[in-house]
Amino acid sequence: MNDQLLEILTKAKLNFAILASILAFAVVGKFTSPQFTNAIFETADQLVSDLYIVFIAITLGAFIPNFKLVAFGSIAAFIGIAILIQLGIFTYLTIDYTFAILIVILGFASIANLYRHYREFRF
Repeated sequence: MNDQLLEILTKAKLNFAILASILAFAVVGKFTSPQFTNAIFETADQLVSDLYIVFIAITLGAFIPNFKLVAFGSIAAFIGIAILIQLGIFTYLTIDYTFAILIVILGFASIANLYRHYREFRF
């Protein structure tokens, strides 16, 4: 294998893990709870049309050098918001909607970060 490709793959392990987990959620969700999975991915599809969320995700993935901060910070924010939803503080949000936001943010940030790694070795 090419040394540059091998180095990109080792640097982008977290990106591939995030993208694989989104894919695994989609596959497992289709077998266990198709209505819930469809609702989340339909919401995520609608969120992609809100370009500000996509721009924020791409900016996070492309310009923050430590991608672990982006990934674990997004997951921590989701957990915190889910707790606040369960406590009744955020009455206008649902966990389905925030999980769809998490999928969009992590997906686009992972792809942007993967592209950043590719651009480093392209020249």
